[in-house]
Amino acid sequence: MKLPALLAHGWRRISGIGEAELVPQARLSGPMPWVIAIMVALTVIASAAGLALRNTAQAAAAELEGGITVQIVEASPEARRAQAQASVEKLREMAGVVSIRLVPEEEVDTLIEPWLGSGGETASDADIPVPALIDVRLDGTVTPGSLAETQAALAEVAPAARIDAQSTWLEPVFDAIESLQWLAIALIVLLTMALAAAVLLAARTALGTNRDTIEIVHLLGGTDTQIARVFQRSIGVDAAGGGAVGMVLAVVVILFLGRRFAGLGAGMVDQGALGWADWLLLALVPVAAVVLATVTARLTVMHTLRKML
Repeated sequence: MKLPALLAHGWRRISGIGEAELVPQARLSGPMPWVIAIMVALTVIASAAGLALRNTAQAAAAELEGGITVQIVEASPEARRAQAQASVEKLREMAGVVSIRLVPEEEVDTLIEPWLGSGGETASDADIPVPALIDVRLDGTVTPGSLAETQAALAEVAPAARIDAQSTWLEPVFDAIESLQWLAIALIVLLTMALAAAVLLAARTALGTNRDTIEIVHLLGGTDTQIARVFQRSIGVDAAGGGAVGMVLAVVVILFLGRRFAGLGAGMVDQGALGWADWLLLALVPVAAVVLATVTARLTVMHTLRKML
């Protein structure tokens, strides 16, 4: 090929007629779109897990904020029932008590059945005494002062009463949820770094492969900005396609896991369902991936071109 034709061919490759040739790969046929799809899918799944854990913790904390449990720890069934009824009457007279529920003995037996087993007689009538339970809801947050006040009031009519804040029971669960949330955030950060590194390597590889063409374009007066725009557009298209594929895969996985967890029938699991705001945040992940890929490609190309020439 003669020099004028060669120069014209090089200019067409940067001027827009043959931009795709500067990065010689068909869309969604090279590794980059699929790498981006995998990264986006994993990021969306990790983000969904973090949002679900946040919803679970917030819902559980709100539900247990003013809850306390009164246990009547008494070996004699007759005395236990009498003190439980007396505690209920006393709690009704106290200010700040929103609701009171004496848990039926049948429900208590069902709760402890996995540990004590089931038989002809109920657990309450067995050799192991089972405390009577009273579910109480106070107006506002439970404080050590309110617990002490309630304990002192019930001591007059129910010496065997023991009071606990319901949120105290779930403190280890809340700590575990918080740890899992931090783990999800760490995974998102690592996946973001991996995506940026993959785009950086792809841009450098494409620059090295097309070094001769880039030099010709510079001879024709092409600027670094024009060259960077070609790579930025190409990688942006790949990132958009990969992000869309990754989002679809992640949604399928999230919906499948959501149905599986919903089948457990656990209250805390049901409270972790994703809302519309959560889905909108997840939809921003592919958009962020495209922005990150294009910015990384542009910065990498501009930095490499300054070193090449």
